[in-house]
Amino acid sequence: MPARTRRAISAEDLYAFELISDVRLSPDGRLVAYSVQRVDRKTEKKHANLWLALADGSGPPRQFTYGDQVDAMPRWRPDGEEIAFLSDRGDKDKPPQVYLIPTHGGEARPLTSIEGTIGSLAWSPDGRRLVCTVRKADPEALEREKDEQKKKLGVVARHYDRAFYKLDGYGYLPHERWHLWTVDARTGRAKQLTDHAMFDEQMPAWSPDGRRLAFVSNRSADPDLRPDADDLFVMPAAGGEARRIDAPIGGKMQPSFSPDGRLIAYYAVEGEALPFKNQGLWVLPADGSAPPRNLTEPHDLHVSAWTIADLGQAEEMPPTWSRDGRTIYFPAVRHGSSLLMAIGVDGEGLQTVAGEGAVVGSCTFDREQTRLAYFYGSMDDPGQVCVRDMATGAERQLTRQNRALLGRIDLGTIEEAWIKGPDGNDLQGWILKPPHFDPTKKYPSILEIHGGPLLQYGHLFMHEFYFLAAHGYVVYFCNPRGGRGYGEEHAKANWRQWGTTDYADLMSWTDYVAQQPYIDPGRMGVTGGSYGGYMTVWIIGHTNRFQAAVTQRCVSNFISMWGSSDFNWAFQHQINDKAPFEDLQAYWERSPISYIGHAVTPTLVIHNEGDLRCPIEQGEQVFVALKRLGVATEMVRFPDEFHGLSRNGRTDRRIARLEHILRWFDAHL
Repeated sequence: MPARTRRAISAEDLYAFELISDVRLSPDGRLVAYSVQRVDRKTEKKHANLWLALADGSGPPRQFTYGDQVDAMPRWRPDGEEIAFLSDRGDKDKPPQVYLIPTHGGEARPLTSIEGTIGSLAWSPDGRRLVCTVRKADPEALEREKDEQKKKLGVVARHYDRAFYKLDGYGYLPHERWHLWTVDARTGRAKQLTDHAMFDEQMPAWSPDGRRLAFVSNRSADPDLRPDADDLFVMPAAGGEARRIDAPIGGKMQPSFSPDGRLIAYYAVEGEALPFKNQGLWVLPADGSAPPRNLTEPHDLHVSAWTIADLGQAEEMPPTWSRDGRTIYFPAVRHGSSLLMAIGVDGEGLQTVAGEGAVVGSCTFDREQTRLAYFYGSMDDPGQVCVRDMATGAERQLTRQNRALLGRIDLGTIEEAWIKGPDGNDLQGWILKPPHFDPTKKYPSILEIHGGPLLQYGHLFMHEFYFLAAHGYVVYFCNPRGGRGYGEEHAKANWRQWGTTDYADLMSWTDYVAQQPYIDPGRMGVTGGSYGGYMTVWIIGHTNRFQAAVTQRCVSNFISMWGSSDFNWAFQHQINDKAPFEDLQAYWERSPISYIGHAVTPTLVIHNEGDLRCPIEQGEQVFVALKRLGVATEMVRFPDEFHGLSRNGRTDRRIARLEHILRWFDAHL
């Protein structure tokens, strides 16, 4: 369809997008299972069903499960005859349970009836059992569910003795911890393997012979006071004593046994309270007989799949071993891309398998590793299912999700730019021009600042950016120092000094964009959420070069943030690792609210009332301060929404948020 006949994207289009996740290739390499999420506009509920696609592309994908429920996390039985998945189809007032469905047709049958939340599941190598992580429901919660009067009255009181007692996106935590369970795939009989009042066990992985399980657990005296003190453990799959494997202290993730069971690969950051450090791919003997090796350290890579988007997100897969045990596949972020990479177990032969200029998420091989199926997203596509022939390198796209919608839309054009930052540093950014862009005109513009800060913008679909561009704005964004994708020194540059090198980079990028002949330097706006909201408030307190600002779910006051966020006391790592009562001045100097007296920029404050990451009082302080200063300001509050409203909140609220942002910039730019 010619660009001139296409329409602009709208906020209402959020109802129409269907999002792919959990891409899994069958053991024989013939079929790809995945989940597709959709929104019911009438009820505002999000539903998901499983789909199957032929890996050779010889036919169209077909829907495999039906109904207004959430079917997710499909996992192939090793012989490919059944798929296990999680679903809330049984009772939507209770957590999802494990279901089994025959691959070649038939009804799904419930396998579990566990009174608690199931967090993950994986088949044993012989297909007879599944291992799950389970957090049981607290006894008082179960009692309340069984008594209608108590259920109607709700919680009487919450009583905690741990520091971390709430989690954004979940709410107030139960007292029960995450533990390992196995489930008999024939009878559904569940067996709890671990049980401790203080310790969680996460990310279990089967050994190739099915006799052992590796997992991650923090078993320090008080895990809430040492959140990075993770260890690797191995235990008998039938239950019994867990054996700790000696490895450097630091956060650990996703253990994975080698094909012969002798080695374990995993992801880790060495050291405590050093989040700027690269997460690396490590390997160590499963029996702990030799020290672990960080295979990616010489390459200055951060092992992760995370690139910011507001329509879905790339799943981070565990390390995947080649059949001969000589190569390990893993994700990494670099220059706005989320890559699937491979490296030899000796640390040699690093290569990129897929993802240059794009984002690769969930990815799995067939049994013989002749095919690779993976999630593939880009700046103009929220995500599709692709298959790669490992012998030839040929790639095939199997799905066309959202193509009918996007085929009718003119998104505008994006150009990438690399510039030299204020300290001679390399700075990557992108400029989105509106549909029907006219280079002879002068356009208003909006600087978007990402959250984190240890994240990256890049090659993944951002509906918000296209929405603003559709209304005549040039939208520009970059990855300033303090983020990921450009090495550890780049990530460390604003460590314990937010608002310094990152601010300098953002202003340098703004200078570059302002010099473009199509930009009106008198009509420039700025917005961002979370850390991006922090930087927005920092900016209006340090410069008046922007004519309008929208700060979203911001951090404004590190003093009041300490202990009130779900990150709790750990925010002190961003300052100097001292509590505010030990060094109040350091907290105040890094708080944007301390500079708010200089602000003159009209600023809209957006915050979510259920935000546990950046509590709403952070936005309230900014709003009240601006009102007292006589600066043009308004506050928009969204009830019942956590920190991530812009990505996964209720759709009508996401639309209202976008419309308020647009209204503010239209009024002031």
